[in-house]
Amino acid sequence: MALLNELPIGAVARVTGFSDRNDPCRRRLLSMGLTPGAVVAVTRRAPLGDPVEVNLRGTALCLRREEARIITVEQLADTVPA
Repeated sequence: MALLNELPIGAVARVTGFSDRNDPCRRRLLSMGLTPGAVVAVTRRAPLGDPVEVNLRGTALCLRREEARIITVEQLADTVPA
Protein backbone atom coordinates (compact mmCIF):
# COMPACT_ATOMS: atom_id res chain seq x y z
CA MET A 1 0.00 0.00 0.00
CA ALA A 2 1.10 3.52 -0.79
CA LEU A 3 -0.21 7.00 -0.13
CA LEU A 4 -1.63 9.16 -2.91
CA ASN A 5 0.89 11.95 -2.30
CA GLU A 6 3.78 9.50 -2.93
CA LEU A 7 2.74 8.51 -6.48
CA PRO A 8 4.68 9.91 -9.46
CA ILE A 9 3.06 11.82 -12.30
CA GLY A 10 1.34 9.42 -14.69
CA ALA A 11 0.71 6.71 -12.10
CA VAL A 12 -2.68 5.00 -11.96
CA ALA A 13 -3.97 3.65 -8.64
CA ARG A 14 -7.08 2.35 -6.89
CA VAL A 15 -8.19 3.95 -3.62
CA THR A 16 -8.16 1.40 -0.81
CA GLY A 17 -9.11 3.60 2.13
CA PHE A 18 -7.84 6.25 4.51
CA SER A 19 -4.83 6.08 6.81
CA ASP A 20 -6.41 8.43 9.36
CA ARG A 21 -10.10 7.70 9.87
CA ASN A 22 -10.45 10.65 12.27
CA ASP A 23 -9.11 13.30 9.90
CA PRO A 24 -11.62 16.18 9.51
CA CYS A 25 -11.26 16.33 5.70
CA ARG A 26 -12.09 12.60 5.26
CA ARG A 27 -15.82 13.25 4.87
CA ARG A 28 -15.19 15.95 2.25
CA LEU A 29 -12.89 13.64 0.27
CA LEU A 30 -15.55 10.91 0.34
CA SER A 31 -18.18 13.34 -0.93
CA MET A 32 -15.87 14.34 -3.82
CA GLY A 33 -15.81 10.70 -4.97
CA LEU A 34 -12.57 9.45 -3.43
CA THR A 35 -14.23 6.29 -2.18
CA PRO A 36 -12.60 2.87 -1.80
CA GLY A 37 -12.41 1.23 -5.22
CA ALA A 38 -12.23 4.48 -7.22
CA VAL A 39 -9.43 4.61 -9.82
CA VAL A 40 -7.32 7.77 -9.91
CA ALA A 41 -4.51 8.92 -12.20
CA VAL A 42 -1.95 11.51 -11.12
CA THR A 43 -1.86 14.07 -13.93
CA ARG A 44 0.08 17.07 -12.60
CA ARG A 45 1.92 18.35 -9.58
CA ALA A 46 2.84 21.92 -8.71
CA PRO A 47 6.57 22.77 -8.72
CA LEU A 48 6.81 22.55 -4.93
CA GLY A 49 4.60 19.43 -4.79
CA ASP A 50 1.46 21.11 -3.51
CA PRO A 51 -1.25 20.79 -4.85
CA VAL A 52 -1.44 17.55 -6.83
CA GLU A 53 -3.96 17.11 -9.65
CA VAL A 54 -5.62 13.74 -10.16
CA ASN A 55 -8.10 12.52 -12.74
CA LEU A 56 -11.05 10.85 -11.02
CA ARG A 57 -13.94 9.49 -13.09
CA GLY A 58 -13.21 11.95 -15.91
CA THR A 59 -12.89 14.95 -13.62
CA ALA A 60 -9.73 16.88 -12.75
CA LEU A 61 -9.44 17.20 -8.99
CA CYS A 62 -6.76 19.20 -7.13
CA LEU A 63 -5.81 18.05 -3.65
CA ARG A 64 -3.54 19.60 -1.06
CA ARG A 65 -0.56 17.53 0.01
CA GLU A 66 -2.10 17.08 3.47
CA GLU A 67 -5.32 15.72 1.95
CA ALA A 68 -3.49 13.34 -0.39
CA ARG A 69 -1.38 12.09 2.52
CA ILE A 70 -4.31 10.31 4.21
CA ILE A 71 -5.55 8.46 1.08
CA THR A 72 -4.16 4.93 0.80
CA VAL A 73 -3.93 3.48 -2.71
CA GLU A 74 -2.85 0.35 -4.55
CA GLN A 75 -0.79 1.29 -7.61
CA LEU A 76 -2.10 -0.32 -10.80
CA ALA A 77 0.22 1.10 -13.48
CA ASP A 78 3.16 3.44 -13.83
CA THR A 79 1.61 5.43 -16.67
CA VAL A 80 -1.83 6.43 -17.86
CA PRO A 81 -2.95 4.28 -20.83
CA ALA A 82 -3.17 6.18 -24.12
